[in-house]
Amino acid sequence: MAVQLAVNDVSLHFGGINVLDRISMNVEPGQVVGLVGPNGAGKTSLFNCISGHYQPSSGSISIDGVETLRTPAWRMSRLGLARTFQHPALRLDATVLENVMLGAHSWLPGGAASWSLGLPKTRARERQARGEALDLLERTGLSWAAQEHAGELSHGLHKGVELCRALLARPQLLLLDEPAAGLSHAEVERFIETIRQVRADYDLTVVIVEHHMGLISALADQVVVLDHGAKLMEGTATEAQSDPRVVEAYLGKEVTDDELLGA
Repeated sequence: MAVQLAVNDVSLHFGGINVLDRISMNVEPGQVVGLVGPNGAGKTSLFNCISGHYQPSSGSISIDGVETLRTPAWRMSRLGLARTFQHPALRLDATVLENVMLGAHSWLPGGAASWSLGLPKTRARERQARGEALDLLERTGLSWAAQEHAGELSHGLHKGVELCRALLARPQLLLLDEPAAGLSHAEVERFIETIRQVRADYDLTVVIVEHHMGLISALADQVVVLDHGAKLMEGTATEAQSDPRVVEAYLGKEVTDDELLGA
């Protein structure tokens, strides 16, 4: 079941550098929210705060009313959170299926170490995880690559494998960090359709950090725009694209709609 994400007055400082300045955003259950802005705006830093990789200097973050700031990153999956990264961290010497199976560590008895050893009490759950992993690969058009080594696949396919791994964690809140980075136009279109499908099938709340406004326009119910660590505006993708402050923050000049959309 989808969950609510609440970010309230979150600030983040590294030494004398103000990375985030009193950021607030509310993501309702089942919503897709795009987090956009130019390089250095603080998007990934906010993601890292939400996922427990950074501890904010002040403010609060909660998932369905449960405060998360004292929860380490490795335990966030127990609160229903999973994420992908701009640069997928896959085991290149392992098969695609083995990489996806790592997503089940949060709910398999004893974690990945136990099922990799083949302990009797974990075998039934391992078979269940394997079945779910194969189903996810089928849904995302990657079933053909299940036994291929990840190192033999393209960057675009790595993105799909990482998405399957995140979904195998059975999340309620999915964070996607620049899923379109490095993808071709055709791959972006396929990714959009995949996210639409999994959002509906798995009843997810989704937050996407992305530069590609075409993807954001296609998927996001709401957009939060950051610039220099502060929230510049919040609204629909159409409102963001027509806001002169957003255009200025992105490119510092007048641009065409096609340029802003990433066409």
